[in-house]
Amino acid sequence: MKNSEFQPVLFMVGSMALFSLEDFFIKLLSSTMPASQIMVIMGLSGSIIFLFFAIVSKQPVFSRDLLDKHVITRTLADLFGALFFVGAIVLTPLSSASAILQGTPLAITAGAAIFLGETVGIRRWLAVLIGFFGIILIVKPGLADFNPLSLLAVIAVICLSARDLATRAMKTTLPTLTISIYGFGAMAAAGILAIPFYGEFIWPNFGEITILMVGIASGVAAYYLLVGATRYGDASLVAPFRYSRLVFALLLSILILGERPDLLTWLGALIVVFSGYFIVLRERNIKNVKK
Repeated sequence: MKNSEFQPVLFMVGSMALFSLEDFFIKLLSSTMPASQIMVIMGLSGSIIFLFFAIVSKQPVFSRDLLDKHVITRTLADLFGALFFVGAIVLTPLSSASAILQGTPLAITAGAAIFLGETVGIRRWLAVLIGFFGIILIVKPGLADFNPLSLLAVIAVICLSARDLATRAMKTTLPTLTISIYGFGAMAAAGILAIPFYGEFIWPNFGEITILMVGIASGVAAYYLLVGATRYGDASLVAPFRYSRLVFALLLSILILGERPDLLTWLGALIVVFSGYFIVLRERNIKNVKK
């Protein structure tokens, strides 16, 4: 691998590690703090941080483009994606929620064909179907140990896929920093909507404040590295390394949280990852042929 290719890959892996760390801190905090409060604090903090960077770099905070239907769709999808995924992290094992989340690229491929009119060949459709079968193995519907709350992660995948599809359709004139402000704002709004489900806010102690600060820093740094990876690295090169998030999530959930994923979860996770990886390789080959 060339030096020019190594840095974007390193950014992507670092981003996924930090996102996993953020998820872990949310899971950790949820034992003493309402998930709604966690979302509000993290969302508002992220918005304020990106607002500061936008002002310093003289990027627009308000724009007519924010009223575009694709931007509104993205923001709403971000809101509900945060609502359901944080719910999945809090109410189900982190390992299974993270494994299901890896199905997002599969849903994006299917959604791009259905809603954006992109051409998806039979091989990629088969990979999507096989990947969805892997998600079914993780969720285990109809079996004795089926947890209905695991469907929260499935709904989150749909929402996050809609967000990414809306992002593809957005105008490129809207700066990333501006999008980030409203993306984190959507997380705060999700927290407000979730208040009736998680109870009243509490006054955090020093330990909880420390974890919150580290979690916020992890989320913001992860987002920054992700932008760097996608902006300076070829998409087909860095995309497969998104799946490193599952590796970090499994390490944290098994070694620290003491979770023990069952055989079906392991098998389903492998199927989802390999299906997504096949789609990435297939898309890269198609682009190379077109060139």
